Parts: sequence; C-alpha cells; structure tokens
Amino acid sequence: MFERKIFSRTAAAAVIAGLAAVASAKAEDSVKVGLILPMTGGQASTGKQIENAIKLYMQQKGDTVAGKKIEIILKDDAAIPDKTKTAAQELIVNDKVNFIAGFGVTPAALAAAPLATQAKIPEVVMAAGTSIITERSPYIVRTSFTLAQSSTIIADWAVKNGIKKVATLTSDYAPGNDALNFFKQNFTAGGGEVVEEVKTPLANPDFAPFLQRMKDAKPDAIFVFVPAGQGGNFMKQYAERGLDKAGIKVIGPGDVTDDDLLNNMGDAVLGTVTAHLYSAAHPSAMNKDFVAAYKKAFGNRPGFMAVSGYDGINLIYEALKKTGGDTNGDKLIEAMKGQKWESPRGPISIDPETRDIVQNIYIRKVEKVDGELYNVEFATFEAVKDLGKTKK
Repeated sequence: MFERKIFSRTAAAAVIAGLAAVASAKAEDSVKVGLILPMTGGQASTGKQIENAIKLYMQQKGDTVAGKKIEIILKDDAAIPDKTKTAAQELIVNDKVNFIAGFGVTPAALAAAPLATQAKIPEVVMAAGTSIITERSPYIVRTSFTLAQSSTIIADWAVKNGIKKVATLTSDYAPGNDALNFFKQNFTAGGGEVVEEVKTPLANPDFAPFLQRMKDAKPDAIFVFVPAGQGGNFMKQYAERGLDKAGIKVIGPGDVTDDDLLNNMGDAVLGTVTAHLYSAAHPSAMNKDFVAAYKKAFGNRPGFMAVSGYDGINLIYEALKKTGGDTNGDKLIEAMKGQKWESPRGPISIDPETRDIVQNIYIRKVEKVDGELYNVEFATFEAVKDLGKTKK
C-alpha cells in the first residue's frame, strides 16, 4: 500500500512537471495541434464537422505556415469531461503539443482549462458555447459562439412579432441554462410570458413526454435549445405529437435546425425561426465557395460547427504568421487578440478583452429552396459581442 501511494504521488508530480515544462519544449520544424473532439457518442456529428472543416482548410491553404509544418493529433473524448482531461494531459505531456483545440461541449472545454493555464498554451474552443468558458483561463480563445449572442436576439424578435406565451425546452447543462436565462431575461422584459419550463437530460433525451406537457400548455411557440446533433430527434417527436398542427411554432438559437441534419427533418420544420451565427444558405461568395468545396470533399453540406472549426484553424495559422512561427503561448494569445477576418459566416473578430468571438447573428426561417430545406436569413444583427459578459 505504501509503495502504491509513493507511485501515485510520483506519477502526479510527473504530470505537473511535464505540464510546467511544456512551455519551453519547442518542436523545431513542426507545430502540433492537439484536437480533442467527440467523434463517438451523441455529439459525434459535432466532432466530424470540425474535423472535416480543418481537413478542408489545410487542403486549401497547405500544411505549412511561418516555415513550420502543422501536425494535427486527434483524440476522441466522446464529450466526456474525464476523457477530455486525460486526452489533454497526454497531448501536452507526451506529444508536447503547441495548441489544444476542439471541445464539443462546455464541460469538456472547462476540464481542459486548468491544463492550458499550467502549460501556458492556447486552448482554441471551436464548439462549446457557454459564456463563462473564456473566463476560466487566460489561454482560452473561442471561434464558435455563445448562447447569449443568439438567445437574446431571438427573444427580442419573438416579442416584436406577436409571440406572447412561450414554453421552453432546454438541455439540462450549462449552455442550456445560458440559453434559457438569456431568453427569459429579454422575453419577459418585453412583456412575454413563460407558461411552461422543461429541462431535458443531455444524454439520450426522450422529448415526447415533455412535448405533451407543452402542447397542453397551449403556448404560441416553444423556445428550444438542444445541442447540435439532437435537433433531428426533437423535430421528429414534435411532429409526432402534433404540435405543428396545433399551430405551436418553434423558435430558438440555431442549434435545433443545424444544417448538418436539417434536410432529414421533414416538412414539420418549415417555418421554424431561429437566431444563429451561420447558415449554409448565407449568400456571400465566400460561403458559396466554402459550401461547394465542403460538399465535394465530404458529400454533405457544412453546418455551424464546421464553420467554427474552419475559423479555428484559420486563427491558429494567422497567429503563427504574426509570431513568425514562435510557439510561445503568451505570444500566440497576444497574436490572436483583436484578429479580424472574413469568414464563410460573415465578418468576425476576436474581442481583445474577452478573447471571445464577435460576429453577426442572423434571424433565419426554414424554407424549401430547390427542393431542399435551408435556414434562409432575413435579418442581420452586426458585430454582436458575448452579451453574457457585456451585461455584467
């Protein structure tokens, strides 16, 4: 027993020492990006989209930047925080990566935050959307979104468009709570009423019993937040329970009508109005090229997780250009702050104070275009910061 304790302490000390030593361990000719994504489990579509988009970006831009070869090391955490932490430790200590990136859900991003701080390397969050994430380490930068950005905007739209009574259905974890709280804050301030409030389990939720409760409450609309990947199942059960025929609309942030799954949702989803950062139908020339290239490479259209991964690897490339290939973590973070560029989603930047993304949020309605379902944008809110931080 005594020997086991010594070994345990020694192993822990080795991990800590390894993390502390990483900052000075530089690869001469390569830059290693540790990509931690859910490639299996309920969030697998998120991981696949991000991995595909990074592959596409590197095919288009090459795998060398500032004289250094970019090496991607992918680890599957299945969106389980303990696996995220183990993967991050292995990547930092054993592989001596210069960045950790990805993070399909908020608990995963938070699990890696202390390790990024100890190792002094950037953590580029390409998916998770809770406001607090960038506050958990000075080395975290985000290229995805926050739920506050979209949930406040859809609340204001609902109030202005005659929606007076809403039932809410949100996943019971941090992003769901953010979506719910920011929506309610703006919707009730505008005179709206929340008549039913339901939180569903994150893993393998069955929406049907909750949807029956909501149908009985007779709201004008349901505000929905479920993570990317679960929208298809939600819309199927929404139609099966007859909420569409009862005239109950669906509104929410755009995760529920993710382009990755939208085409398979059926006509019940027509008319759904969401606020979001990206649609495959975004009319810019850059996006049309992006969608065409993604479809050609992978056989389906990109969703908002794909564009977040595409922009995430772009941020890594641009930071390395700015540092001249120097992989010092503090220099890379400074190089990322204030970066501005045109993305397939529109103009974006990294807020130099919060290290969070600033981007347009679009109000969209699901319509049929050439026989396919798309989120068609009809209003734009420009340069939206994370309202979870600006309202503190």
